[in-house]
Amino acid sequence: MELSSDKFSVEETKLNILINNAGFMVCLYEKTGDGFEMQIGVNHMGHFLLTHLLIDLIKRSINVSSLAHFWGTINLDDINSEKGYDKKNAYSQSKLANILFTSSLAKSLQGSAVTAYSLHPGIVQTDLHLNTPQASIMKMISPFTKTSVQGAQTTIYCAVAPELETESGRYYR
Repeated sequence: MELSSDKFSVEETKLNILINNAGFMVCLYEKTGDGFEMQIGVNHMGHFLLTHLLIDLIKRSINVSSLAHFWGTINLDDINSEKGYDKKNAYSQSKLANILFTSSLAKSLQGSAVTAYSLHPGIVQTDLHLNTPQASIMKMISPFTKTSVQGAQTTIYCAVAPELETESGRYYR
């Protein structure tokens, strides 16, 4: 069932927690239906748009990022990587965009009841790597990675910990 943000806003009076955790990783060059490079479109632009569409209802917003943001740069002259595509750089850029968006959101909503956080859940055993060259490496290191339950702990902490209510804009891992 598809639920639009307009319908949600009409039917609901508040949204306690919004966790933006859609992810697409190191894929071949492809564009979303809106014309964005797939990783920046799925990993960031969708989060950005949904958050802004629901901003009047949100109490706490969480953007799941990745340590890959450390290697990212925002290429405003080629945000869609059309001049040269490197799937790892595109992924890192999308994750850095999440961190910068969270920081900006926290600053713009300072003094309101809304808090925003970004986080790295760790290396979690998901299907995110299935179609990547890292799939075989992930199988080898899986005993050293987190289960889905373990990987969710930082997100849950940011979503419910009352001591974070004055810590908007921070990054957790």
